[in-house]
Amino acid sequence: MSLEGKLVSEINIKCDGDVFHEIFRHRPHHISTMSSDKIQNVDIHEGEWGTVGSVIFWNFTHDGKEKVAKNVVEEIDEEKKLVKFKVTGGDILEDYNSFYLTVHVETKGEDNIVTWILEYEKRNCNVPDPHTLMELCLNITKDIETHHLN
Repeated sequence: MSLEGKLVSEINIKCDGDVFHEIFRHRPHHISTMSSDKIQNVDIHEGEWGTVGSVIFWNFTHDGKEKVAKNVVEEIDEEKKLVKFKVTGGDILEDYNSFYLTVHVETKGEDNIVTWILEYEKRNCNVPDPHTLMELCLNITKDIETHHLN
């Protein structure tokens, strides 16, 4: 059994895909107002919003528990509307040796598809795949969409 894994999920959104990408690129600290039951706070600890190498600290609720995650913006691709984060600290790393989250937006006219990619290495074979974290990402996506449609 491999300890390394990758989960990929796509979700269609009705709000503007460019706006969605811009939120994760430049304004992740606004997500707490769009999805306050899931994301309580997002702070920048080093660098500037929207730049590779910036360190961002997240307070969030997962599986009914308040948790924290510290991550580094590892990659930004404006052409592909992609932002990749590497988790460097916090509760997620209790179960995983490494954890990356990528959010990618495809815009084709009225169709906007958000793709979430979770890449990870589990600490041991008893650690479950992060399906509930993927569900959290998809639910946050729906909250952002709802916020922008109202």
